[in-house]
Amino acid sequence: MNAPPEHRHEHSPADRPARLTVGVVGAGRVGPALAASLQLAGHRPVAVSGVSDASVRRAAALLPDVPLVPPAEVLRRADLVLLTVPDDALPGLVEGLAETGAIRPGQLLVHTSGRYGTAVLDPARRAGALPLALHPAMTFTGTGVDVQRLAGCSFGVTAPEELRLAAEALVIEMGGEPEWIEEANRPLYHAALALGANHLVTLVAQSMELLGQAGVAAPDRMLGPLLGAALDNALRSGDAALTGPVARGDAGTVAAHVAELRKHAPGTVAGYLAMARTTADRALAHGLLKPELAQDLLGVLAEGDDR
Repeated sequence: MNAPPEHRHEHSPADRPARLTVGVVGAGRVGPALAASLQLAGHRPVAVSGVSDASVRRAAALLPDVPLVPPAEVLRRADLVLLTVPDDALPGLVEGLAETGAIRPGQLLVHTSGRYGTAVLDPARRAGALPLALHPAMTFTGTGVDVQRLAGCSFGVTAPEELRLAAEALVIEMGGEPEWIEEANRPLYHAALALGANHLVTLVAQSMELLGQAGVAAPDRMLGPLLGAALDNALRSGDAALTGPVARGDAGTVAAHVAELRKHAPGTVAGYLAMARTTADRALAHGLLKPELAQDLLGVLAEGDDR
């Protein structure tokens, strides 16, 4: 995938990485999609490693004819290696590859973890690798749709200053938007994304289950327009977009909610109370919730906690 026209003036041809052979260590949902995107930009995937049946299927679907080989062999064949393993597995993988001599000097080593910057790649750097942290701020399905979703996707980029242009150019070639994140800010950056995206899935799934219990035949169809509008309003206006009984200070309605949830879905009560309290705090701070109404509301939430 070529860079969108609006970005092409930002990097001269000399800044862009040469056509590279690409390898993937960890054929989860992310690695094959990024490699497929790099292939559209003219790079050449040459090797992928994966263990589970699902990994093998993903690699075959997104990177057909690319051989499945052990991690060390991926590094032997590729100029650019994508390390797309779970966060907790990344430090051990990097140390193991460095200790076994699998890393070649001058090799681009890219991890896609949101949590880590480039310090986690220090063992590889000492072996001569060029470390990059390129984290796509996107949820992945493990299918071809992921490649399309990379268009306009922001990437959290961390790299040594001398590799910054190369890192940003790779992101642009995948159709993404590079966003520079300082090494020390990576954990906070990742926590922010998890708070928004991961917890959103939990909230939506709970909401659909409750609507189903309430007799709604198509919870997804009911929620789609509502949640789409709420997300759009929040992105445009932040806390000013808050609506609903908590922001209005309707303590009686909130009490009824808690009672019904406790009766039909007790596992959702703690989350409801926590989010309601956070919403009340933000509504108060931004002048949306009247202080005289907040007292009764907070009392209801405290009573819910006590029970």
